[in-house]
Parts: sequence; structure tokens; C-alpha cells
Amino acid sequence: MRLLKMVPENTNIHFLKWRLPFFALSGLLVIASWVMIAVNGLNLGVDFVGGQMIRVTFTHSAAAPVAALRGEVESLGYGDPIVQTFGAPNAVSIRMQLPPGAAHNPALATAMSKAIVAKISAAHSDARLDGIDLVSGKVSKELGESAAEALGFAAIAISIYIWYRFEWQFGAGALLSLVHDVSLTLGMFAVTQMEFDLNIVAAVLTIIGYSLNDTIVVYDRIRENLKKFRRMPMPELLDLSVNETLSRTVMTSAMMLITLLALLLLGPRVIFGFTAAITMGIFVGSYSSIYMAAPLLIWLKVTSKSFVPVEGKLDQQERLARERK
Repeated sequence: MRLLKMVPENTNIHFLKWRLPFFALSGLLVIASWVMIAVNGLNLGVDFVGGQMIRVTFTHSAAAPVAALRGEVESLGYGDPIVQTFGAPNAVSIRMQLPPGAAHNPALATAMSKAIVAKISAAHSDARLDGIDLVSGKVSKELGESAAEALGFAAIAISIYIWYRFEWQFGAGALLSLVHDVSLTLGMFAVTQMEFDLNIVAAVLTIIGYSLNDTIVVYDRIRENLKKFRRMPMPELLDLSVNETLSRTVMTSAMMLITLLALLLLGPRVIFGFTAAITMGIFVGSYSSIYMAAPLLIWLKVTSKSFVPVEGKLDQQERLARERK
């Protein structure tokens, strides 16, 4: 019985032929992502901004009355609320800063949430309270700093490992590819304004691991081929290496995307953002391992001599002595 193969053994796609257009596209997407982050910002959850988040669903309405809710809550005098749809069109999250003195007197925060819930219930008979989350400003600041440190240290530590395992060019290439993947994922959250909380930080850390694992597989094959084909031009050698690892990349990514798409369509709403982040990360991670990580080695001056051991003086003397005999 013949096995089904998604990528034939004789596949020979000239990926490096299109490296310049794809580099330009990737650069524009990274810049656009950071522009959107600067303009729109991330829809940070209570985990990071602190305060109180009240989640309400309007059971008999197709869409939540966001504008009316904003006016109703603002009329209570607790400040300007941030009212956004949350998952479904008829569900909203209402985020409020804690009232002055709430850090020392939790009863003030409780009174505020009760007043808001009472106001909404009186104005909308189909309003259902789904939950109230409370995070202090100090805790949210610490969580934000810890999340940023975790992402930064994870990326740097793995890049140092790749540098040690291969050459410094490989570590730099992996780090640049990683910046590309994380930037596009964050850009998606800036555009869609999906809530960015600690679950999404966990998703980004997962993306870092997956993307670098994919890149290491390609780099390992490139290193093997550099030792085998010393005279082969670098673009051809990189194309060969990517094609040889293509079946593994396609199969792994395809199987994961099938599962993730099922979760996106049928999974619970509470993990939608987490699933969307990983789905985006898997897609751009597979793309970057082919069109970013490998072509970057050309600009970083990797050659067929990169893995040839440097002959020391003692080795040279021994070689000359053997040749004289």
C-alpha cells in the first residue's frame, strides 16, 4: 500500500527566487503592525490595566446597546467607562478604573460594581451578569512587566542557544524571524481589538517555541548541506534544504491548523483569543521559516566555509609533517 504524501519527494520549489518581494511584504507588514499598535493600541484586559471589568450578555438582543450602556454607566459619576463587545455581538465588557481609595477600602469597588449592575438591570430586562473581575493597579503593572520580561528573555535565550549550536548568523536570523512572527500576531490584536490578557501572553510564548522549533529544523538541514555541498551556490543550497524539510513543515502546520480551526469555529468563547493568536502564529511561523529565516542567511554572509574548522598552527605543522613523509 502506497503512503499518502502531501509533499512529493522530488519537490523542487525555487523559494529563494522570490525572496526580495517577500522580504518587502514582510517588512511592510511588520511596520504596519507596529503603526496599528501605536495608533489603536492593544485592548488590554484587566490583568494589565487594573480596575474592574463587568461582563454582561443581553440574552434577547442580537447586538448589545454599546452606546446606550456607555451613557448609562457614565451617568453614575464613576468616570468614563470602556464598553466593548466581548466574544458574541450581544455580550459586552465594561471596564472601569477603581474609585479613589479602593486600594485601601475594597468596599468602594464593591459599591461601584453593584451600582453599575443595578443601573444596567433596570434599563435592560434581558441583561445577564456573567462575571466581575477585579485587579489592583499595582498587580496589573507587575503582571505587565513580568509578561514583557518573559517574552523578551524567551526570545533572547533561545537565540543564544541557536548561536551556540550553529553560528552567530543563525541566531540573528532566528531572532529576526521571531520579531516578524510576534509583530504580526500583535498587529492582528491591534486591528481586531480582541482582548489582550495573560492567556494571549501564553499564546505568544507558544508561538515563540513553535516558530523557533520550525526554524531550527530548517537550519539543521542547511548546516548538514553546507558540509556536503561545498561548491553549491548558497541560493540553490537554501532551496534544497527548505524543500527537504518541507514535508515536515507542511504536515506539522497542517495538522495543528486543522485542530485550531475546529477550536475557532466550535470551541468555547473564553479561549477564542488564545486560539486565534496561536492560529496566526502557526501560519506566520511556517511562512517565516521558509521566506525569512533561510534567505536571511545570505544577507548575513553565511557561506560554504562557515562550518569548515579553522586550522590552528599546531594542526598546520602536523599536516605539513605528514605531507613531507
